[in-house]
Amino acid sequence: MAGPYRFRPMTAADLPQIRRWLALPHVREWWGDPAEQYALVSGDLDAPAIDQFIVATPGGDFGYIQCYDVTAWDSGFGGQPEGTRGIDLFIGEPGMIAHGHGAALIRTFVDERLAQATPRVITDPDPANARAVRAYEKAGFRKAHMVDTPDGAALLMIRET
Repeated sequence: MAGPYRFRPMTAADLPQIRRWLALPHVREWWGDPAEQYALVSGDLDAPAIDQFIVATPGGDFGYIQCYDVTAWDSGFGGQPEGTRGIDLFIGEPGMIAHGHGAALIRTFVDERLAQATPRVITDPDPANARAVRAYEKAGFRKAHMVDTPDGAALLMIRET
């Protein structure tokens, strides 16, 4: 069952947990090589154009979400309104999967951003990742079109106010 979520800014102290989560099969399936992804995530810790968060419930930490300035990354998303943010995330703790947390945490996080005058939030799941696409749709995102990104073909999904 979904619950209240807290999005705590990620720090260097969270990196061992991130490394552990990236190595789990359900994360690795969609995020790829754990060592490569760890280098990217840990390398972005002090990047000004990206905000990284640990997702928690009262029961503890269970996931990761990053929110970035789309105009700062050559991501292949095409023209977007000024201030558009992109998100990527994963649920690290296996026991938190398939309980409605994905869609609920996405909706909560994006609602907060839109309330702070972010004009649009986008994401780009692998179109074969039916679980992610379904979670984004339940969180209010709409499918836009396929895009070519540095990581390959992806489904651009959009949520606006």
